[in-house]
Amino acid sequence: MSDSTKTLCPYCGVGCGLEVSPPAGLGKQTNRDAEGTPIWKVRGDREHPSSQGLVCVKGATIAEAIDKSRLLYPMMRNSLDEEFRRVSWDEALNAIVNRIQTVRLTSGPDALCMYGSGQFQTEDYYIAQKLMKGCLGTNNFDANSRLCMSSAVAGYIQSFGSDGPPCCYDDLELTDCAFLIGTNTAECHPIIYNRLRKYHKKNKHVKMIVVDPRRTTTAEDADLHLAIRPGTDIDLLNGMANLLMRWGYLDTAFIEECTANFPDYAEVIRSYPPELVARKCGIRLDELETAARYWGESKRVLSLWSMGVNQSSEGTAKVRTIINLHLMTGQIGKPGAGPFSLTGQPNAMGGREAGGLANLLPGYRFVKNPQHRAEVEQFWGLKPGQISPEVGRTAWEMIAGLETGEVGFLWVAATNPVVSMPDLERTKAALRKSPFTVYQDAYYPTETAAYAHVLLPAAQWGEKTGVMTNSERRVTLCEAFRSPKGIARPDWEIFAEVGRRLGFADKFAFQNSAEVYAEFVRLTRGRPCDVTGLSHERLKQQGPTQWPCPDSGAKRDSSRLYTDLRFHTPDGRARFGAYHSKGLAEPPDINYPFVLTTGRLYGHWHTLSRTGRIDKIRQMHPNPFIEIHPRDAEKLEIAEGDWVEVLSRRGKARFPAKVTKAISPGAVFVPMHWGALWAEDSEANALTHPECCPDSKQPELKACAVQLVRVGVGGGVGVSEPEVLSAGVPV
Repeated sequence: MSDSTKTLCPYCGVGCGLEVSPPAGLGKQTNRDAEGTPIWKVRGDREHPSSQGLVCVKGATIAEAIDKSRLLYPMMRNSLDEEFRRVSWDEALNAIVNRIQTVRLTSGPDALCMYGSGQFQTEDYYIAQKLMKGCLGTNNFDANSRLCMSSAVAGYIQSFGSDGPPCCYDDLELTDCAFLIGTNTAECHPIIYNRLRKYHKKNKHVKMIVVDPRRTTTAEDADLHLAIRPGTDIDLLNGMANLLMRWGYLDTAFIEECTANFPDYAEVIRSYPPELVARKCGIRLDELETAARYWGESKRVLSLWSMGVNQSSEGTAKVRTIINLHLMTGQIGKPGAGPFSLTGQPNAMGGREAGGLANLLPGYRFVKNPQHRAEVEQFWGLKPGQISPEVGRTAWEMIAGLETGEVGFLWVAATNPVVSMPDLERTKAALRKSPFTVYQDAYYPTETAAYAHVLLPAAQWGEKTGVMTNSERRVTLCEAFRSPKGIARPDWEIFAEVGRRLGFADKFAFQNSAEVYAEFVRLTRGRPCDVTGLSHERLKQQGPTQWPCPDSGAKRDSSRLYTDLRFHTPDGRARFGAYHSKGLAEPPDINYPFVLTTGRLYGHWHTLSRTGRIDKIRQMHPNPFIEIHPRDAEKLEIAEGDWVEVLSRRGKARFPAKVTKAISPGAVFVPMHWGALWAEDSEANALTHPECCPDSKQPELKACAVQLVRVGVGGGVGVSEPEVLSAGVPV
């Protein structure tokens, strides 16, 4: 590809490498979209080690949305009842600065909040932390990763003493047993799944176990599909552990030398005899025994999980219970083995490195740790005690703060909470009460824009240079290949300019994103995520690189963590976590007899802000729907295509029925992508609840109790380009 630019796909956490080149000429053969706009050419980067040149439909079509429905200029209005008016950057930024100063003086820094995104580049994340947690003295920065991967973060920290997936993608082709739980990898992380599927098919001795209430595309390839009842994950895992201990599949030397708390765990799993577990999970006893035998007889076991585990009121407990199985059998720190959380967003890992959650600081540091706060304060040139010792507001706590009037300023960037948050009616009502909301995004309209007082146009993928880290800890430089649309700016530049106008000019004297990254990496020195050996220039020369990557010059293999079987705990031992199953936060009952679960579809991404504007993907997935098992459909006299109203204790939605054995009896499934702009009354999160894991604060978006009512025969729901929210706004 001549004149091509290497970058990274901005969708899921697989982190596929892309090569992008400008449209070839402007003749008849030029690739154009439906409006006739020339489209940049995109193909997989064959030199990128994570994806090896492969790309899914989202990555292949990404350039088709880069010019569509863009927010071009800053906009403002005094109240949500008014129309937006175009303003200059000066007017918009001065309004933001004045509001921040007013809130700081009248209510204190705890009334300031920012809600960011795994779509950020690491430089965006880092500058946001420096502004909010450093200069403004509030830890009220959280990201949509809170809804995505925070249970995995908490689980790794509690079990190993540090965050960071210990595995790599090469392990997919080295394992003897792949244990997939709470992940439809084939649709949500398709490129790495292709590697696993191909390897599994070629090697008959390799076993694949899939745990999911749905018979997904992933489950169809499994040697064993365990269609457990929603909420019984810990029962299953403890039941498998009971059998592994009973059958003697323990690595006693590893347990004694490298772990702690095994006796407490052993006492818990004795309470999970296989007969009881099989009955509670809704599977056969021989299926449970087969799963345990596959695990126990394999020399290299690789577990993979995603939202189906993390998005739970006991998400951290589920993660740690998966890790327990690895610890009791010594399945960690070696090729083809280990507990591998699949990150949902392209730079959720980079966000974790930069401190991009309300409980974190840059360099895998913790807000609650006095030494960590002091290190960051000294590095940033702050006064001692300037970083608050209190954990900031999480995403949902920001919503609750708007309800009570405790939050006086909310800045939302690169995410669409009016579709993705749980309990949407409550979320919308809280946002309507917000005294001042800034919404920073590349696209317009979106559902959240309707609740903003200020709109800021952000440069998007391909229009700014920065780094991202994928699920296997591999850092890739994403170079800009075109100018921002309109007068949009990179997110970090917007944050830095606000910082300068607030009086912190010396803290934000960066000329470009390379300088931002150079400062950030210094703050990782000596930390588990040490990337002091990296820079924009080095990444450009040597290509995508896994951390840890210190600048000590010592050559080391960073493919896997814990190869020395020493962990980031005070005594170097990994910790068993002993958990009993508590089940769903909202179990079904006589009034709401079904469990609703939600998820993604292969072609779409999050809330359709980008993929909804790509013709090929819209044709692939044109409508929302609800999956219902034939047995349940028959009882309710629901036929294929009938309209079904779904009601929970919080709201309702309507979907055409898809009657299928792919879903377990008693459960129903709805895709989470469609918001109010794309389909009428089809918001999955109008139904979900905000109950969350006590450790990770991640909401249980995967399960809530609902009832079903047939309200119409046949039909479907069309999807069209969303209408402009307010007159006079350029799109």
